[in-house]
Amino acid sequence: VGAKDAAYAACDLIRDRPKISTGKRIDAIMNKIRVALFFTDVAAAKSQLAEAKKLAADGGDWDRNNRLSVYESAYLLVTRDIDGAAGKLQGGVATFTCVELCTYPEFVFYAVVTNVLTLPRPELKKKIIDGPEVLQVIKQLPHLSTLVTSLYDCEYATFFAVLPELEALLLKDRYLAQHARFVIRELRVLVYTQFLEAYKTVTLASMAAAFGISVEFVDRELARFISVGRLNAKVDKVANVVETTRADQKSKKYQETIKSGDVLLNRIQQLARCVSI
Repeated sequence: VGAKDAAYAACDLIRDRPKISTGKRIDAIMNKIRVALFFTDVAAAKSQLAEAKKLAADGGDWDRNNRLSVYESAYLLVTRDIDGAAGKLQGGVATFTCVELCTYPEFVFYAVVTNVLTLPRPELKKKIIDGPEVLQVIKQLPHLSTLVTSLYDCEYATFFAVLPELEALLLKDRYLAQHARFVIRELRVLVYTQFLEAYKTVTLASMAAAFGISVEFVDRELARFISVGRLNAKVDKVANVVETTRADQKSKKYQETIKSGDVLLNRIQQLARCVSI
C-alpha cells in the first residue's frame, strides 16, 4: 500500500528480536533494502547495505552473500555507479538466485548494458558475447544481442538503429529509467570513440554514412562531445573533416598527479586550520 515507514518498522522489528539467527537478521535487512530501492531511498539503502555486509562477514552463508551482492548491484545501478555495478553483475550471472529482486533475464540485461560500457573489446568478447550464461538468455532480450554484436563487428549503422529501441526498454526499467539518457549518451560516446580510433582524419560525410545519420547530426554530436572533453578530436569546418588527436598518456598522468596533489594540499591546509583553532 506504499507505507514505506511502516515497512521499515516491520523489518526493524524482526531484525531486533533477541533470539534470532544472523541469517534471519540479514533477511530482514535485505527486505528493508528492497523497500528502500522501491522508493529510491538511496540513503537508507546505503546504510542497510553496510549493516547487512557486516553481518554477512560475521556469519552469512553462501546464498545470502550471493543475494546480497545482487542487492548491492541494484543499489549501484540506482546511484549510477556503472563501473561498480558492471563487475558485480558480470560476476553474478553464473550464480544468480535473487529472484525476489529481478528476473534472471533482467539481471543479464543489466550485466550486458553495464559491461558494454566498461569492458575493453577482448574482455567483451570473452565475457559477454561468448559467455555461456549470457548466450542462454540474450536472444530473449529484444535488441540486446544486436547492440553487442554490432558494436564488436563495427556495424555502426546497425548499432545506431537499435539505440532508440534500447532507450525504450531502459525507460521502462525500475532501476535504469532515471539514467536512460545517460546510458544512451555514453553508448554514443563509446561508439564514436571506437570509430575515430581507426582514423587520423575522416570526412564528416564518410562518418555520417557509416553511422546512417545526417552530416548535420554527426557534426552537432561531435561538437558537443569534443567541447566537454569526451572525444579526442577536432572538426575542420573548412575541409569538413574530423581530425583525431591521440592523448599523451604521460601528460595525462602528470595532470592527474598535479590535481591529486592540489586536493591533498587543500585538505592538509584545512586540517591545519582546524588544529590551530
